[in-house]
Amino acid sequence: MGAWKGPSTLLALLLLLCPLPAPACPPTCSCWAGDVDCRQRALYEVPQRLPANASTLWLGYNFIAVLGARAFPSLPVLLRLSLPHNHLGMIHRQALVGLRALQELDLSDNQLAVLSPETFLPLGSLATLNLGDNRLEELGAGVLRALPRLQALFLHGNPWVCSCSILPLWRWLGHNREKVPEKSLLQCMFPKQLNMYPIMAFKNESFWPCHETPLSTQHYATFLLIGLFSFLASIIFCTFMGSIVVVYQHLRREPHFWRRPLTCRGC
Repeated sequence: MGAWKGPSTLLALLLLLCPLPAPACPPTCSCWAGDVDCRQRALYEVPQRLPANASTLWLGYNFIAVLGARAFPSLPVLLRLSLPHNHLGMIHRQALVGLRALQELDLSDNQLAVLSPETFLPLGSLATLNLGDNRLEELGAGVLRALPRLQALFLHGNPWVCSCSILPLWRWLGHNREKVPEKSLLQCMFPKQLNMYPIMAFKNESFWPCHETPLSTQHYATFLLIGLFSFLASIIFCTFMGSIVVVYQHLRREPHFWRRPLTCRGC
């Protein structure tokens, strides 16, 4: 019979019989088996005391307008984050730090007009992103490059401006048609003459003015210096040639000055 191990054995038995309590659920939310439901709770910000074992967080139909830096506590197993129907107009580039396992993000029906690529860099596992019904006029290539594992992108209901700024999105759509379920519904809103025109109907020729490489400030400065030196050189050259012509004309009018014979007095 083994010897009694003392307090350590008793502590181990107590831990087996009485497991640690589950992380506390925010008083404004309801929690069940990793599902945290904070919908329609008149929230103006994300609750800061969230269960660390949360796998799904519902925050839709609230009044959240800004996601500041580190807006969420560290949620290492969070797979789904739902934020539709808020007043969300700004997302800090570090707002989603700590959500590295996130696979689904719903930001639809908000007021987002600008997205920073840095915002999505912590979400290396994100597969589904819903940006529908926001105020996006364009979507930069950097945002799309920050999501290498993206499999489904929803963009309907945004006021797309079909100028050169839409080119990165158009190119991405051309190579990822299968990732945008409602790609045929994406339409221009501006300019007026292209209102309701399908973005996918554009051809490469439509963007030929956008392919011209813009000149940098250094190029413009170089051209300015070249032009200035050319102008000064032309003035000097014209002045020199003009002087030669004047001297030549003067010599033609007084040829006797050179041909007058030499005479000596007293000869």
